[in-house]
Amino acid sequence: MKRYLILSIIVISLMVPPLSQAEEFTQKDRERLIRLETKVEEGQKALQRQLTDLKVDTQRQTDDLKELILWGFGILFGGMGLLIGFVIWDRRTALEPVAKKYRELEEQPSNPAESNEPVLTG
Repeated sequence: MKRYLILSIIVISLMVPPLSQAEEFTQKDRERLIRLETKVEEGQKALQRQLTDLKVDTQRQTDDLKELILWGFGILFGGMGLLIGFVIWDRRTALEPVAKKYRELEEQPSNPAESNEPVLTG
């Protein structure tokens, strides 16, 4: 056990001096850090511009899609209204001769003996 303790102390003592003798922060390092900071800021600004442009484009596309859907529904319901109107008109014109004949038959007397027309018997 004593041997492991001595070995640990030796390993730790060999590692500590290189850590304590680290280079100092030089002017060159400061300049590099400043350049890096400006590049990061420029990148953030460019990214923000791209996000803003993307948001505007997405909003425009959404508005265009809504307009297209509204036009589609307008055309669809307009066509349905025209179809219903045509069906009603067609039924009225098709039933007009039948209704005319029915009115004529109603106006005729119900007793054939009272009418002046000859009655055909079979």
